[in-house]
Amino acid sequence: MAKENYSDPNGKLLNSITTFEVNGEEVKLSGNIIRDYLVSGNAEVTDQEIIMFLQLCKYQKLNPFLNEAYLVKFKNTKGPDKPAQIIVSKEAFMKRAETHEQYDGFEAGIIVERNGEVVEIEGAVSLDKDKLLGGWAKVFRKDRSRPVSVRISEREFNKRQSTWNAMPLTMMRKTAVVNAMREAFPDNLGAMYTEEEQGSLQNNETSVQEEIKQNANTEMLDIPAQQIEVPDFKEIREPEHVEMPPIYDEQPSTPPARPY
Repeated sequence: MAKENYSDPNGKLLNSITTFEVNGEEVKLSGNIIRDYLVSGNAEVTDQEIIMFLQLCKYQKLNPFLNEAYLVKFKNTKGPDKPAQIIVSKEAFMKRAETHEQYDGFEAGIIVERNGEVVEIEGAVSLDKDKLLGGWAKVFRKDRSRPVSVRISEREFNKRQSTWNAMPLTMMRKTAVVNAMREAFPDNLGAMYTEEEQGSLQNNETSVQEEIKQNANTEMLDIPAQQIEVPDFKEIREPEHVEMPPIYDEQPSTPPARPY
């Protein structure tokens, strides 16, 4: 069995309790606690992935028991399982940014195409005929004269999943805010990614199967009717009368001799 690439002599991090403080509350974690209670999905996480999650929670001051961080992994039926995803809730992400001493607010919205022109709208409201192109955000810091600005494309982040399908404008704005916050505070938020950025938590095969179930037998097929030629019975004539030759009963002229 290949040796995993992490440093945990004698399984110390997996078996022992790691204690740290989050917002004045004590959090106790171990690898076994994470494996038994804090992993989502249907695939087996590795020891390395568990330790990475534990260290992220410890150094980023995240409390997974309050759903501030998730460790998610799904099986891949077409090959090796993909690495587990470490996801931070948007609420925890924003809380970390807002507590930074240099944080000075933000502005955010969506980018749409309207009447052939690109328009930036603050908030997440658009007209019915607007086409969503992306999102934008500006984060202000007290120690900088200019805000950190980002503009992101809808095509890169919209994975056509349930939440994105239900409220694409809100999700687009949220994703822009998260990206701008990370650029504004790279030391505090550089290794943290939210669910909006991760897209689908399930593999592509599952998404395809769900789409097949939803759309199966719902599309009308336009099959042209076949042209069947029906004969015009008016043009069919009855057969003309044909005289048949007379039929005579042939009888033998001389009856056969009877034997005596």
